[in-house]
Amino acid sequence: MRNRIPYPISRIVQRKMLPLLIFLLCGGLSLFLAITKQQEETVMVMGGVLESQCIAVDEFLEGSTMDLEKYFRPSKLPILNNNVLSQSFLENTYDKKPEEIFLPPSLSDTAENTILNYFSILRDAANPVPGKSAGCGTIGEAQMPYPISYGLLSNAYQKNLPYDAYLKTYENILHISLLKLHQIPLKSSRENALQYFVELETIEGTEKETGVFAYYYGFIDLEKEADQYKITDLHYFDENFLCAPYHGWQWEAEANVNIRYGDWCNLIKGEIQKTQTDDIIRVFFDGTDGFNYCIVFFQLTNGTDLEVAQYRKTLGGTWEPAFMNVEDCLENKQKLSR
Repeated sequence: MRNRIPYPISRIVQRKMLPLLIFLLCGGLSLFLAITKQQEETVMVMGGVLESQCIAVDEFLEGSTMDLEKYFRPSKLPILNNNVLSQSFLENTYDKKPEEIFLPPSLSDTAENTILNYFSILRDAANPVPGKSAGCGTIGEAQMPYPISYGLLSNAYQKNLPYDAYLKTYENILHISLLKLHQIPLKSSRENALQYFVELETIEGTEKETGVFAYYYGFIDLEKEADQYKITDLHYFDENFLCAPYHGWQWEAEANVNIRYGDWCNLIKGEIQKTQTDDIIRVFFDGTDGFNYCIVFFQLTNGTDLEVAQYRKTLGGTWEPAFMNVEDCLENKQKLSR
């Protein structure tokens, strides 16, 4: 007859073995999941494995007495959106809906103040999306600034762009720096209406959990509502860093003017003259129609020259905006050559 372990002793052995078995199972499962996770999360870039950068964020910030602005952006231009709202105002607006927030009139008493304060409010706002990250956990003021900035849009613009849709337009925008701000002439003159050119530098997240810099230029329309200037329209264009070095003449002011106004429109008499002050380029030429012309370009961060305005000198000697559609010249020239 086979010897059997007495019941009480068998129960004791089972009780001692059970934790060990659970430990071994859990250990094996954890190892399997770790290996699987490592395989799933391995990201390759430029022929190699992309590793995560480890930074002791809290220790760094706690011990740092440096100006942290240089860590937000690579460009050397000073930022313009550096107006700071009081902490008490921010705390009073926390967790409020846009319609519950009252903005001080001083934020929008002039058109430039409206734009500067709009992007100052949004500078440290962040609206991350799942699957894309710039690393390092919570960023800036998170979504708290968006209801405040929404109040600087006109009533008509808010009707066309409800707050939820407005918030969605900032998805994956994790930091904003305003680099350039210039007033430009409106094509159709409207009372109390103004238009400005802006250039923005943003930090955005990626699937690689690496923050990247993206640049946009755009045009902002404003109108005066009562005594306040409110934003009535925003149009942005993303900047490409590969078009200019590999393609075309249109990115350089002098070549642009010579080809478009000279070859296409036969408007240039003699040589053109170029002047540049900071990021503003002016190209002057005598017109074959008897007028003098000035074409204004802004130089973007990616090095390209963008035409933003045309001026023609009147017989009285003053410069007035001109709104010529130069592309019509090319179309007419192509028709004549057929």
